Amino acid sequence: MLRSPERGAVALSLAILFPTVMFIVLMVVQASLWWYASQAAVAAAREGVEAGRVRGAAPADADARVREFLGRFDNLARLEQVSHDRSDAENMEVVVEVRTQSVLPFVDGRTITRTARAPRERFTAPGVTP
Repeated sequence: MLRSPERGAVALSLAILFPTVMFIVLMVVQASLWWYASQAAVAAAREGVEAGRVRGAAPADADARVREFLGRFDNLARLEQVSHDRSDAENMEVVVEVRTQSVLPFVDGRTITRTARAPRERFTAPGVTP
């Protein structure tokens, strides 16, 4: 019986190709997780600004809203830090820092920082310009 010199070539090709394809698929998933966490951080910062810019609101109200919002995401966008150091009497600014989840063993979760800023609510008399 004659043996073909190419016997096992398909198995060898698959053994080389499969890890490469799997790595590419996992990188796409990882990039999607980074994007998702970024969008969650932006939304959380906006939620915090909306809670903190209301007349009579305390900075703790913004913090609580951010924590409550990101609590829904579990490890997909884990809250690292929320701050509003650059807020003043005129503007409310919330900076949210989240850590993403990692699906690759050699890639640590990435830290993403997003900021939202809006003017604080204030009431004026009709016809009076600020």
